[in-house]
Formats: sequence, structure tokens, C-alpha cells
Amino acid sequence: MSTQRLQALVAPASVAVVGATTRAGAVGNEVLVNLLKGDFPGVLTAVNPGHDEILGVPCVPSLAELAEPPEHVIFALGDRHIEAALGEAIALGIPAATIYSSLELDAAPGLKERIAALAKDAGMLLAGANGMGIYNFRERFWGCGFDTRDHPQPGNVVLLSQSGSGMSGILDCEQRIDFLFAASTGQELVVGVEDYLEYVLELPETRVIGLFLETSRQPQKLLACFARARDQQIPIVVLKVGKTELAAELAISHSGALAGSDASYQAVFDRYGVQRVADMDELATALILFAQPHGLPAGGLVSLHDSGGERQLMIDLAEQQGVGFADLGSATLQKLEDLLDPGLPAVNPLDAWGAGGSDADEIMSECLATMLSDENAALGVVVHDRAPFGRIYQNYIAYMERAHERSGKPLCLVSSRQGIGDDDLVVETTRRGFPVLDGVAQFLAAARCLFAYRDFLSLPAMQPPVLSPTIVATVASQLAQSGISGSLGEYLSSALLGECGLNLNDMLLLHSEEELEQYAEALHYPVVLKTAEDGIDHKSDREGVVLGIKNQQSLREAYQQLSLSLGPRALLAPMIEGDGVEMILGVSRDEQFGPMLVLGFGGVHAEVLQDVAVLMPPFDAACARRALDKLRLRPLLDGVRGEAAVDIDSFCEMAARLSAIAVAFADDIVEIDINPVKLGAWGAVGLDALVVYQPQTREHAA
Repeated sequence: MSTQRLQALVAPASVAVVGATTRAGAVGNEVLVNLLKGDFPGVLTAVNPGHDEILGVPCVPSLAELAEPPEHVIFALGDRHIEAALGEAIALGIPAATIYSSLELDAAPGLKERIAALAKDAGMLLAGANGMGIYNFRERFWGCGFDTRDHPQPGNVVLLSQSGSGMSGILDCEQRIDFLFAASTGQELVVGVEDYLEYVLELPETRVIGLFLETSRQPQKLLACFARARDQQIPIVVLKVGKTELAAELAISHSGALAGSDASYQAVFDRYGVQRVADMDELATALILFAQPHGLPAGGLVSLHDSGGERQLMIDLAEQQGVGFADLGSATLQKLEDLLDPGLPAVNPLDAWGAGGSDADEIMSECLATMLSDENAALGVVVHDRAPFGRIYQNYIAYMERAHERSGKPLCLVSSRQGIGDDDLVVETTRRGFPVLDGVAQFLAAARCLFAYRDFLSLPAMQPPVLSPTIVATVASQLAQSGISGSLGEYLSSALLGECGLNLNDMLLLHSEEELEQYAEALHYPVVLKTAEDGIDHKSDREGVVLGIKNQQSLREAYQQLSLSLGPRALLAPMIEGDGVEMILGVSRDEQFGPMLVLGFGGVHAEVLQDVAVLMPPFDAACARRALDKLRLRPLLDGVRGEAAVDIDSFCEMAARLSAIAVAFADDIVEIDINPVKLGAWGAVGLDALVVYQPQTREHAA
């Protein structure tokens, strides 16, 4: 939906409020209060048979009494009356509507489905149901039926929330943010969060977008919006709920939509540079930081303190968040030493509060300006607690102004906590471009997002491998000719993956002891013998793998025992010896976003530690390397206790190649498992492979 398509919903020329009332605090009263407070520029009418006017707004008995149907009707009605009222609006040709009620309480079964069908069949744009409405501050349309604070000016921040409280909990309470647009999307019976996202990405004022996301009903459109935001360099900060199993189940029941796995959502966020936060405090703080006007250059954080203990707290929390401090140059450190009182170390983070004499403020201010002017500094923070009654001291602001004047770099003021006090200077200073924030942990989470987004934008364009059409056609033909739907077994799986360019261990398929004898004498020992009987995908669990067979006689005996216990079909492969690390590569199909690739540490590590990353294909080897470098066991790949470092690049190239396979066969292959991949100084080779083939099972979001 373009801005034009959504116009009647988000920026209507005329609005009628059905169920308007004089009763203060009721939804039918609050929506009129908000529209008037926002100075709605269009034609506004109340609908209630008992009044001629409400709050000075003309009132008519019914929609049919209006001389001209409005562009947008807002229903401030209970569930029992919605269906008939919506039918009347549709009959009048009204193009857009908002429903606040849940369509679940005290209503006939299936009401929600009937309302959705009515609106869709009529081509009506519908906000809700079970939402809190829309605020378009740009167009002065405050279409919300619940009380809010004053919003003196349209800003540059967008907030889209599938939770009503997820919107109001920030928008109504956080005066440090000037919003451009906000929407509580509710049940998304017709218009979803993706449609609003598409709309705000077309607004020239949009600087940052916050999302409170439970799930996506239009995953393809969500991906397209994320891609557009990336291309336009508009950061998106998301609070994604449903991470735990119980939360995911409740999100599904609340939203009524299919939910993908949290790991897949994280892979999508990583792919498009969407920054993720853990709670609403972090979301609000990140929006404030991204909305400030000063660009973030290369470098790290510099932090000024007046407390040694709080400096230590900053260091601990920064390590948890992965925020790096700037490595100050020798000239900067020398200047700091010259400024500081004896006994105070010239380090970053810096505790510059010494004896506290008459020149203390001058020392603090000059120290901050000196640190932030260093070429390795990108962002400055003054960490000082609030004054009594929650106020801030003017000299703290002076520190920031001086440092910014010298460096041109962004700064903010952070207190350990706010308390119950308040200070208008906080809002004023934040609006001037120097955010005043509360809570070191929340600040660091937001700073992590700021740094991560900057670094994401600086990445070179990905160059993922692409399978040639010839290879795709050949393998597709072989898959079709196999006549199999389900597991292809290790032999065929390895053969097909090998044909696609993956390095899989060579193997022979045996059906009898006679075939074994044909090959046994020419083999290079040691070898591995595995069962190849149908339906045995996890061979070790069935004692279907014999390792390290060193000669012909041992091979014959192993095969005889395997045939007796599991059957005559078996695989024979070289035993890959030498030092190395067991890794894993895999592909699975997410119900919303299509194929996702898993890479990480395999074997026992995969089952016990689950030290893996999930990536959205296709991607290149450099992307795989960045994901691998973040894993806990990553130091194992550099060699420990005298072992040689492994060839990491070969594994990352293998992962990138597998990502191309996942995309090429996304409709037909639902799972690929290569575990383990033996990774050594000599390269990477897959020792065991499994492909699950289910042709044209269903469409997916590519």
C-alpha cells in the first residue's frame, strides 16, 4: 500500500465518530478530545441520536443523516453493535474505518471473522480491531480513543505496535520523543503493521522506526520494507516478543497469526540491519538516541564519571552489552594526565572527580572535550546522577556543549536512575540534540544498537554464490526421478549435495557381501562402514556406524555383523583422520520466511551446547565468517594445546555454497543436515549428510 492507498485511513479529509458521547473518559468522548486537541484540519462529525453537538462538534443521529459520507468512520461501540454499524458504513461507500473493541467479548462466535470478511469484500481499509488507533502527527489526525499527553510538534520518530500498551506506554509517557506517526495495529483484520511500515517509509521526515512486534501476517511485505529501510538508511529498532515457548504460544493466540521461530526472526533482523532490544525502556532509549541529529563517526565510546564505583558499573555493563570503549591515543592520554588531580588514572572510562575544588567543573568539562576530540572516539556520555527532585545541573549540559563544539560528535547525559522527580530541562536538552537518559543499562543497550547499525551500513555489499542453471536443472531432474518424498538417505543426499559443489566424503553403496569383496582389496584403510537401510537417519543411535576399520578382514566382519543386525545396504567411506573440529551445517524451512541456514559447532557440541548461528540465505563467506566469529566456542578454531589452526575460510565458503543451494531448491527441499563437517588445517569435508525432499509442499516467503 502506498501513501495514497492508505490516505483515507491515516490522513482522512473527514471523520465521523459513531458512538460519540458526552461522558468524560469514555472512548466515544476521548476520541473527540484527541481529534480536537490535535487540531484535526478536516470535517469532524459526531454520531449519536441523543445529541445535537458534543464538545462543540456537530452531532447527527446516524451516518445516513450526513450530507456527504466521511472518508473515515471511527466506531466507539461495543461488540454487539459493530456488525450492523459497519454494514451501514459499507453501504454508504465509506472507504476507511477504525474499530477499538476486541470483537470477542459478549459477541456471537465468529464475529471477528465476519467483520474481516465484510471489510475485505468491500475494499474497506480497517484499523484494528482490538487496537488503540492511529496518530498521524504530520497530518494532525489523532485517531485514538484513549487519553494522551500533549504533542506540541511533529517529530521524526515512528512507533508501530501490535500491542496497544506497547504504543501508549511509550508515546503517552515519553516527552523526550517527538513522534511523527504511531499506530496500535491490534488484530490487523485488514491493514497490518507491514502496511503502516510501508507508509512511513515514504514520509521524508521519518528518521527512525520503532516496532513492537509479535509476529508478521505479511512476511514477504515485511522483508520488502526491511530492505527498503536498509536502502534508505532508516534504522528500525524492534522489540520482538515471543522468544520463549510460552510467550510464542500466547503471541499466536493473541494475534491469531502464524508465528515463525525466534531464531528465524533474528536471522531476518541480522540480514537487514534491524536492531533488537529486550524491553520497552531499551526501545524508548534507542529511539531517542537514533533521533538525535548528530551523525556517529568511526570509533568507540568515551565515558566521563564523577564516581569510581559507577565507572566500574559502566565497565561491567558495557562488557555485557558488547559496547567497546575508545582506545585513546597517547597524546590524548597525556593531556588528561596534565588535567587530572594526582592519583586519578588517565583512562577511558574516566573518573575525573578529584579533590572537588573550585576548578572541578572546568577539569571535568575539559577532560570530556579532550576525550571526545580523540580520533578513536565516536560517542560521548556524561554519567552523573540527577540532582534533588530529579533535576539536572546546568554545568552537565555545559560539558556536553563544549565537547560537541570541539568535536562535532554526539553526546548524551545519563544518570544511574531517575527516581520520581522530573525536570523540564531534560526534555528541552534532549530536543536540542543532547539526549538526557536514565539508566546505564538502557543507555548501553541503545548505544549498542547505534554502533551496530553504523557498522552494518559500512559492510560491503554481499556477493553470495549462485548455482548455475545447468546444475539446478540436473539436480532437480535427479530429485524428481528418485521418486522419493521424505528423507533421501545419506548416499543420495551426499551425491546431490556434492553435485552442487559441496565437499562431501566419498562413499560407495553396498548391497551384498559380494559387492564388498569387489572393493575391499583396493581400499585405502582405515575406512568407515555405515548402514544405508531406509528409515535409519540417525545411525549411531542404532549402532549402525563402525569407525576406524583398519584392514580387509575387519571390514568383512564388520559388514557381516551390520547386515545381520540392520540389513545388507551399507555405505563405505574413507576415515578422515587427523586433528580437526566437528562443525555443523544445516537448512530448515521456516513457516514464514522460507529456508534458514544453521552453522556452528557440531557433533556433541550441537546437541549439548547448541553453539550455532542462524542466517537467512543467500549470503557470502564473509557473512558466514562474521556469524562464526560471534560463537562461544570460536577460539577452538584457532588451535588449542598445540593443535593447528583450522581453515575457517573453507568452512565459511561451504556455508555460503549451501545457502545458494537452499535458495535454488527452496520449494522442494525442506531440510538439509550436514553433521559433522570435519574442519581441519587442510579444509572442510562433510562426513554425514541428510536431505529431506518434499516437492512443492507449499509456498513460502522468499
